[in-house]
Amino acid sequence: MVNHAYVTTNGIRLHCAEQGEGALMLMLHGFPEFWYSWRHQIDEFSTDYKVVAPDLRGYNDSEKPARVSDYQLSALVEDVRGLIEHYQCDRCILVGHDWGGAIAWQTAYAYPDLIDQLIVMNLPHPAKFFEGLQTPQQLLRSWYFFFFQLPTLPEWAIAWNDYELIEQAFKGMAKNPDAFSAEDINAFKDAAAKRGALTAMVNYYRNIFRTDMMRRDWPTLSIPTLMIWGEDDTALGVELTHGTERYVEDLTLQYLPNCSHWVQQDQPERVNEYMRDFLSRFEPDYDSE
Repeated sequence: MVNHAYVTTNGIRLHCAEQGEGALMLMLHGFPEFWYSWRHQIDEFSTDYKVVAPDLRGYNDSEKPARVSDYQLSALVEDVRGLIEHYQCDRCILVGHDWGGAIAWQTAYAYPDLIDQLIVMNLPHPAKFFEGLQTPQQLLRSWYFFFFQLPTLPEWAIAWNDYELIEQAFKGMAKNPDAFSAEDINAFKDAAAKRGALTAMVNYYRNIFRTDMMRRDWPTLSIPTLMIWGEDDTALGVELTHGTERYVEDLTLQYLPNCSHWVQQDQPERVNEYMRDFLSRFEPDYDSE
């Protein structure tokens, strides 16, 4: 059963869903989600790990600082570092999807000694992401990045007609018609409807072109890394995965055909299988107190 806790890290209070015992597996969700996006993986991996899925800052039941600058990637990375420290683990398995994937990549570069294995879903390596933004096809897919720079209007558009855009985003993009029940959709809507959440969620995008994300020096990452990619992602083209091996020394790349951006919810069994296969390569060697 999922337990719920509040953790103060990096000067902010984060809500975390927790389940299981053992080595720490930290799961970071994306937009417009919350910890619930990992429901299929929490149940699966809590038999062997201590799985912790936080609501990222600004989301659902986590604290929602008011300044746009509070959502820069450097702050989000420090949130993750603080979570690992809170759970008294020297290292963790770090899992991220969408924005959680962006944070996971950045944390791997900032604190490689804290991560034993990295698992990223439908979010390219940052070098490939910014390379993609220089192409017309990815710019068209990423049109909402620019829309979200506007004040107020994005929040109004998302909330309009009982958060219809959120329902369309999940059900309209998913390839598996059973991926999202009415209960699931309502959970995502309710999380977005909490006071201050919509502005906080959009503020991630309002920081997307800031300098702490636009670095150009990307040394080869030595952390064993699994990328899982739903091939029918309408927001991020599969070509963004090509060439990732130039930046990751030990890369496993798994593609899922007929699968959307919401990969771990669209095809949870296959995602769990790929994660299990990848993690089986490594003997557990964590020092937890």
